[in-house]
Amino acid sequence: MKPKVLFVDDETNVLHGLARMLRPLREKWDMAFASGGEEALELLGQESFDVIVTDMRMPGMDGSRLLEQVMKLYPHMVRIVLSGHSDSAMILRSVGAAHQYLAKPCDAGLLVSTVERALSLQELFSTPRVKALVAGLGSLPSLPSLYKQILAELQAPEPSPQKVGEIVARDVAMTAKILQLVNSAFFGLFREVRHPVEAVRYLGIETIKALVLSLHLFEELQPAPLENFCAERLWEHSFQVARAAKRIAWGETQDPPVSEAAFTSGLLHDAGRLLLATSLPERYGLLLNKAREDREMVWQAELAELGASHAEVGAYLLGIWGLPQDIVEATAFHHCPSKSPTHPGGFPAAAAVHVAETLLQDPEEAFLEDWKACMDQDYLMVLGRLERLPDWEGFCCEIREKAHV
Repeated sequence: MKPKVLFVDDETNVLHGLARMLRPLREKWDMAFASGGEEALELLGQESFDVIVTDMRMPGMDGSRLLEQVMKLYPHMVRIVLSGHSDSAMILRSVGAAHQYLAKPCDAGLLVSTVERALSLQELFSTPRVKALVAGLGSLPSLPSLYKQILAELQAPEPSPQKVGEIVARDVAMTAKILQLVNSAFFGLFREVRHPVEAVRYLGIETIKALVLSLHLFEELQPAPLENFCAERLWEHSFQVARAAKRIAWGETQDPPVSEAAFTSGLLHDAGRLLLATSLPERYGLLLNKAREDREMVWQAELAELGASHAEVGAYLLGIWGLPQDIVEATAFHHCPSKSPTHPGGFPAAAAVHVAETLLQDPEEAFLEDWKACMDQDYLMVLGRLERLPDWEGFCCEIREKAHV
């Protein structure tokens, strides 16, 4: 069955233009066109769609309000905003409800590639519940201590962009959301931003203030009664993996974009675990207990129980949020990089994250004593880097020891 895409705009000429522009895709997509938010909701009540692309500035129900309703009623759908640069305030208001933002006038190729990428990401999932859970998410929760730190810095008389960026760069949730916004086509950057500190500098303190203080985009993680899940350990592990992955990537490539992607991918590689633990606490708690009892790796238990592991869940979230492809792939395949669809060339971020994550060992899998059993050594052999393992193991031990001093 062909995927279904709904386009919404109050201007008839715009809708007709979209229909003409997208006519060659009729064999690939089923498309419908609605002249406003109310008509769009009527169509959604009659049939199911996979993606919605809506204008922002419309009379009556604007795009932000429409996407809030779609997010609530049809959480499985991918939600894309198409709007002019004069609507920056409205764009910020829609950050929690939209997955991606495209600027008008929009190039046909960019619109098609954005929708096709969203549709291809949906194919990662065989479990509708998990797909709806991910697509229905507006943001991830932040670690309470980091949330308090960013609040304090933003409310200071003269907030420091560097300090704000460094706080963001230690938090899984803030990093993912800030990179989602800065990499959107709405901002018209000519290159992808991969590091949270650079993203904060580009967006500026006033935008970050609006997101945090006015729109309350970030919220503190609320304690969940999970016996074998500790949020603080997950953040600590993620930050250690980020530091190690960056060091590994830089040592092998001396390429700033690759090392930045490795850092961010390392920080975000367990974003799917955070999502599952906070959205399905009871079910996920039972899953963790069973994995521990069976001495099974958590991602394998997730795959058996949910139909998708935290790696795929996290990658789907980051993908529909429009983060760079190398970060999405490194997240998706951090347990099995040889399955990545991108043929290994040079030394990709995915390799650095896989090595760092394996050597630093997930705290939920401390019962697995032999890290070599988890390492994809055949993949490292293809890259011609297997002999580098002892060096990497040495400074991963240093990172772990310094974290516990």
